[in-house]
Amino acid sequence: MQKIIGVTDLQRRFRAVFDDVVHEHTPYVLTRGSRPEAALIPYEEYLQFLQLREANVIQRMDEVRLRLAERNADYGDDEVRADVAAAIEEARAEADRT
Repeated sequence: MQKIIGVTDLQRRFRAVFDDVVHEHTPYVLTRGSRPEAALIPYEEYLQFLQLREANVIQRMDEVRLRLAERNADYGDDEVRADVAAAIEEARAEADRT
C-alpha cells in the first residue's frame, strides 16, 4: 500500500522513509503543497517500469513500421531510395539557404 508524504516531512524523516521503501517495498507519493509531485519506489520496481516503457516504445515503433509497410506496399525499393535521396537534397539545400 502506498503512502503519501509531504516533502518537508520527508526531509525530517528521510532515513525512516528510505528504509521503508527499501526493506518493506512501500512506495511513497511525494507532495508539495498537497499536490503530488513525485514518487519514491523500490529500485526493482523502477527497473520494471523502465523495461515496460521500453517494451511499449518498441511495440509502438513496430506498429508504425507495419502501418508504413502496408501504406507503401505499392512502391518499389528504387522509388523509395529516389524519394529519400530527393528529400535529403532538399533538406541540404534548405540548410544552405539559412
